Amino acid sequence: MLLSFIAGLGVPVTTTPVGVSGAVFLLPIQLTVLQVPSPAVTPTNLVFNIVAIPGALARYRIQAPLRSPLIMLLLIGTLPGVMIGAIARVYLVPGPHVFRVLVAGFLLPLGIWLCLPRASISMSPLREGPLPRSTTIANRTVVGVVGGIYGIGGGSLLSPILVGRGVPIATVAPATLVSTYITSAVGAITYLLLAIANPGSHIAPNWTIGFAAGAGGLIGGYLGARLQPHLPECTLRVGLGILATTTAALYLLQAVL
Repeated sequence: MLLSFIAGLGVPVTTTPVGVSGAVFLLPIQLTVLQVPSPAVTPTNLVFNIVAIPGALARYRIQAPLRSPLIMLLLIGTLPGVMIGAIARVYLVPGPHVFRVLVAGFLLPLGIWLCLPRASISMSPLREGPLPRSTTIANRTVVGVVGGIYGIGGGSLLSPILVGRGVPIATVAPATLVSTYITSAVGAITYLLLAIANPGSHIAPNWTIGFAAGAGGLIGGYLGARLQPHLPECTLRVGLGILATTTAALYLLQAVL
């Protein structure tokens, strides 16, 4: 309980300023330290998101309205994708190794991209244009599927994509967190229905760990959102890139070993 709370508190302080709940970085702790079985670790992550994200959103609501055209743009595709991902997680890829490789393959190039100097990123003019509607429904569906499989709601993948394309972090962070919250709720309900349909399996979330980590995340998310306006955007972008790259490297190493 205490370790879950501490982990849930510490991770969102770093990730919330860039619109990531932190669930993607909690998985290694759940698997290796807390010994959460697979695939229960995935819905446990979704429970963490549901409990933790309102803390960050409460702070972002003070700083700016949460309504944004970007939110609906993100939800189209990710909502059906997260349900497909939950079903795939249970019936097609129940083991943990495939998930690590899958997410590592997505996070590693994004992390490297985010760490590049801004002058090297040719798509930065999006700052002055409309929201990135070139992010197609198919792409967002893929993100939703990965989020449903992994239990991250999609924010950990959507945020690096949008930040890397030049969308300001102040716009990305609240929008991706709202999207993650909604998709996590839909994903958690899907896993509960799958658990009912498969009695005796390890599909249902570990409620104790999910709520304990979420309670820490509720506080950590609020603190991270409070810090966001006071941190340079370049620092946040590179920090997210380093987190994504490091996590990808760890997952690949664990998969090899």
